[in-house]
Amino acid sequence: MARRALLSDDEIAACLREVPGWSRAGKAIERTWTFRDFSGALAFINKVGALAEAMNHHPDIANSWATVRLTLTTHDKGGLTNLDFDLAKKINSL
Repeated sequence: MARRALLSDDEIAACLREVPGWSRAGKAIERTWTFRDFSGALAFINKVGALAEAMNHHPDIANSWATVRLTLTTHDKGGLTNLDFDLAKKINSL
């Protein structure tokens, strides 16, 4: 399947099993991390940013002191594609 084709509900469920910690949030997937302090959260955000730039696929990032929530969706497709799960796997490897 093309990386940027919308996934079916069954395909999304299968892909979610491959990215521990992520959950579905409508037409997106999201995950939250808690760090020891703001500096740790910011370092993580910068690593995610480098991955996102390399893939030209950018998450929505919410940061509140030591907590970071990432949301992934393929905005121009209006939902989830393999690209979202590819980035989630790379983020999980950080």
